[in-house]
Amino acid sequence: MSLIERSFRERIVMVGVALPPTGVAQAEASLDELALLVDTAGADEAARVLQRRDAPDPATYVGRGKAGELHRLSESVDADTVVFDDELTPAQQRNLERILGRTAIDRTAVILDIFAQNAHTQEGKAQVELALLRYRLPRLRGKGGTLSQQAGGIGTRGPGETQLEVDRRRLVRRMTRLESDLRQLSRTRRTQRRSRQRSRRRSISLVGYTNAGKSTLLNQLTDAGVLVEDRLFATLDPRTRRLDLPGGEPVLCSDTVGFVRKLPHQLVEAFRSTLEVVSESDLLVHLVDGDAPDPEAQIDAVRTVLAEIGAAEVPELLAFNKADVAPAAAKLAASHPGSVTISALTGAGVDDLLTAVSDRLRSLSQAIELVVPYSRGDVVAALHREGEVLVEAHEESATRLRARLDPAEAARFGEFLVDADREGDAS
Repeated sequence: MSLIERSFRERIVMVGVALPPTGVAQAEASLDELALLVDTAGADEAARVLQRRDAPDPATYVGRGKAGELHRLSESVDADTVVFDDELTPAQQRNLERILGRTAIDRTAVILDIFAQNAHTQEGKAQVELALLRYRLPRLRGKGGTLSQQAGGIGTRGPGETQLEVDRRRLVRRMTRLESDLRQLSRTRRTQRRSRQRSRRRSISLVGYTNAGKSTLLNQLTDAGVLVEDRLFATLDPRTRRLDLPGGEPVLCSDTVGFVRKLPHQLVEAFRSTLEVVSESDLLVHLVDGDAPDPEAQIDAVRTVLAEIGAAEVPELLAFNKADVAPAAAKLAASHPGSVTISALTGAGVDDLLTAVSDRLRSLSQAIELVVPYSRGDVVAALHREGEVLVEAHEESATRLRARLDPAEAARFGEFLVDADREGDAS
């Protein structure tokens, strides 16, 4: 059962806390995003509360007095659930539910609920279930006498096992099974990636904040037919398609799950094998919603997650999307040298994006000069196949070539190498 019931539209009271150094404006923006998450999960905002604190209250996060106010507010607006914008500890959640007299959950629970709705493939479902179990396991503790087989009294004392321990062991067994299944799926995915790598094709990944338009862009570039919906986390499962760049070079283009501020670490861990495609890419096309209220904060949030999955060092190309409805997109691009402005929906600027991708991938290659004897026509053919031949001249006893290759590929032709330099020195 998901964390937010969907037999009816629940009424939700949302609670945010502005802690140093976070300002009130940033906390309000985070609450606006939480409202979108709540709506995507299938509930309605009934009221919202923003509190300033120097530090979270260890027992109730917001303090017992504020919790009492939230109880009265929830009663007055007939709210079913109170959602907190930051992750609650199990103890805080139990204490709040006692005071509020209703369910208290956090942003993490809402995001996990949305992921549970949108997972369709075997791997996606396993990843989401594992994340949910990791979130729920520490929250089993202290649920009360309803989870115990030892109610007390005559005939009940002595050695025994509480229902809590049974439930905990059952969850751990299920988590172990899911982790094993995901490791197998991860090995299969790695085998597929190695097969693609043997094809010597470069790979790019579309990354960005959720609902930035990555699936729309993949469809625009490759006619992939990927589901496109104007809602958060509509796409969870990565898809890879062939893309031909302006110079005719084929590359592999992958769509990935969208990121969000305060993305639950349980999800990052569960989806780590899926996100390996990002860290192993040659280039990241970082799509930014040019119509977002705070695109810079979204850029920072995406880069935080990229660092967490080991992709911080992968070259990045910023592409500001939704130029058809966001005049500010061009100004944003101007403040980020080397970025481009596009509309994934209409296709405007996509040619510029492909040219920029091609140029960035070229800049990652070495321009090398080789002399290949006429008896080694196979080497010349391999150079044309594996890289980009810039110059080819036929001399008295050999062919002299200037080609652009990946460093790993260039090492294969070491015995024919005359000189090597970067593209900046090549002409």
